[in-house]
Amino acid sequence: MSEQQYEKYYVPAQSAWPIVGAVALFLIAVGAGNFVVESTRGKEGYGGWVLTAGLLVLLVMLIGWFRDQIEESMAGKYSAQLGRSYRQGMSWFIFSEVMFFAAFFGALFYARVISVPWLDGEGNNAITGEVLWPTFDAIWPLVKTPGGIETTAMPWTGLPLYNTVILMVSSVTCHFAHVALEKDDRKKLKIWLGITIVLGCIFLVMQVEEYIHAYTEMNLTLQSGIYGNTFFLLTGFHGMHVTLGTIILIVLFLRILKGHFTAKDHFAFQAGSWYWHFVDVVWLFLFAFVYVVFQ
Repeated sequence: MSEQQYEKYYVPAQSAWPIVGAVALFLIAVGAGNFVVESTRGKEGYGGWVLTAGLLVLLVMLIGWFRDQIEESMAGKYSAQLGRSYRQGMSWFIFSEVMFFAAFFGALFYARVISVPWLDGEGNNAITGEVLWPTFDAIWPLVKTPGGIETTAMPWTGLPLYNTVILMVSSVTCHFAHVALEKDDRKKLKIWLGITIVLGCIFLVMQVEEYIHAYTEMNLTLQSGIYGNTFFLLTGFHGMHVTLGTIILIVLFLRILKGHFTAKDHFAFQAGSWYWHFVDVVWLFLFAFVYVVFQ
């Protein structure tokens, strides 16, 4: 019976980065909560400052921790077993993100399919509808709140449609970049990845334009009832994920310029492409249900 072979498993030294990350997430949670409350009430407070501090601490943590990880990887300290654990970790992370967006889509479906008909007296709720909101009309989007705030629904044409095309094209260019890396074609890799980054930045700029248009010309804000809330929560969190994905791609691009990754060893690039494809798929669902189907 042959002797069983074991792989080396690298155990990193103790690190302060996990506690730094925990502090950053705590500041972000407290700051974001207070910032939203202050914004909806039209008051100034410390929420924005705490949120900014949390984001800065998170940025420091990410730069430091990923710098250490890259140095360890480039030094050849990682084994195939650790590579498999990285893939499992990234897979579970994306799954958690799927559940994150599923919660917000669930809130949208509940409001549109259950709450709105219920308020209009569907089923045995005729008396309830008359008591809670006598003048309620079961239409979606709800362009008028009980407080009398009127808004306008965001159409699917124009900027939303352009952004959909941009993200779909960026998913294709990201795939081409991955194929180029697997073929060890560094020139095409840089070109396709660079195009993907540019498309991601264009998407974010156009989303900012959409928000400006919504606030200044359509009176579509966070104060616009359940429609405004679900609209900005879904599109806003997706925009945050696109921002993170674009930053990841930029970091990968800089690493490629430094000669990192090979055709056989490029999990960091693979993980970044997984994440980018994920945000593209989420946008397809978001565009379909927020902009088209539920209009």
